Amino acid sequence: MRYTDIAIVGGGLAGSATAAMLGRAGIAAIMIDPHTTYPPDLRCEKIGGTQLPRLRRTGLEHELLRSTTVDGEVWEARFGFVVAKKPSDQHGAMYDTFVNATRALIPPGVEILYTKVVEVATGDERQRVVLADGEEISARLIVLANGLSISLRHMLGLQRRVISECHSVTLGFDVAPAGQPTLPFPALTYWPKRTADRMAYLTLFPIGAVMRANLMVYRPMDDIWFRAFRENPEATMSAMMPGFDRMTGGFRVGGPIKIRPADLYVTENHRQAGVVLVGDAFATSCPAAGTGTDKVFTDVERLCNVHIPTWLATEGMGRAKIERFYDDPVKVECDAWSAAKAWHLRSLSIDDGLTWRARRWARFIGRLAQGVMRRTHRPSTPTPAPQTRPESPEGKAA
Repeated sequence: MRYTDIAIVGGGLAGSATAAMLGRAGIAAIMIDPHTTYPPDLRCEKIGGTQLPRLRRTGLEHELLRSTTVDGEVWEARFGFVVAKKPSDQHGAMYDTFVNATRALIPPGVEILYTKVVEVATGDERQRVVLADGEEISARLIVLANGLSISLRHMLGLQRRVISECHSVTLGFDVAPAGQPTLPFPALTYWPKRTADRMAYLTLFPIGAVMRANLMVYRPMDDIWFRAFRENPEATMSAMMPGFDRMTGGFRVGGPIKIRPADLYVTENHRQAGVVLVGDAFATSCPAAGTGTDKVFTDVERLCNVHIPTWLATEGMGRAKIERFYDDPVKVECDAWSAAKAWHLRSLSIDDGLTWRARRWARFIGRLAQGVMRRTHRPSTPTPAPQTRPESPEGKAA
């Protein structure tokens, strides 16, 4: 029997960030995950905007952003024309790269066990975790960060309530220039022309030397459109986005095309003694709305900075303690905002009602006006030469 304060089940972004933060705080923890290296997975492939200050509050920002590629500027387009060019803080990285970079920040004091959890039992005092080899762990708290996996949740009597099945679908692939050395933009967001295309947007952004594409659509998985896209992605994209060929100067899709549907669900009966759920284990978000990492960073930051240190200061791990995390106003606000954004973007993309058509045109005109203002007020001073990052004491770029 191993003894620890915190047993973290799952080594994705939420679990690895929890392990890194607890380890840095000197809290005894064990992380359990079957993968010695996190495998490729189509999930979040860039962070920026509201996600950066949330990441900063975890204390992991400086090191993690070293594994990303910054675009610096993004072009926004619709109807085949560039509407605006604006500064951007998007940091691109494949999900497995980002997770493995997070794992590298876990201090040696946190033990990582590369195996599966086959049984859990919880109570007001200590929790029991049984591993695939029969070994057992006794912990004061279990942090369930195992994403979409359901077996342990069933064991604990947790129920998943699906709010919207196949709410959105993400397609991930690489885009390369055809007949030219590079694509003409540093990053691009292309908004749809017609609601009939059932498209939220296409975003292109650099990861290293590769231009990565995420295409967000609202279609059932048995739609024959997905087969057409796999067979001829260039023609399918050109039909959906008139003028895209001209804007790119010619393009080709390379590498595997990965497709991932996303259900919106929440977990119920989760207010239990001895266990807390974070990230997708608690509730999913819509990838098109781009709030998944907002939720992960918020969950992990509140749990590790606020609640776990307070819980460990007194005996027991009863339900009253656990409820403080789920009722945390920062978490509640983030969860509600994420859910609202998922439904808003879907309606804004495919709803043909008069109100939503008016909102789409207002959004387009607003962005066009912003683009004109930026071009009008852009200073005429020459663009400074790119700055190299200073070298860290270990000899790596800081």
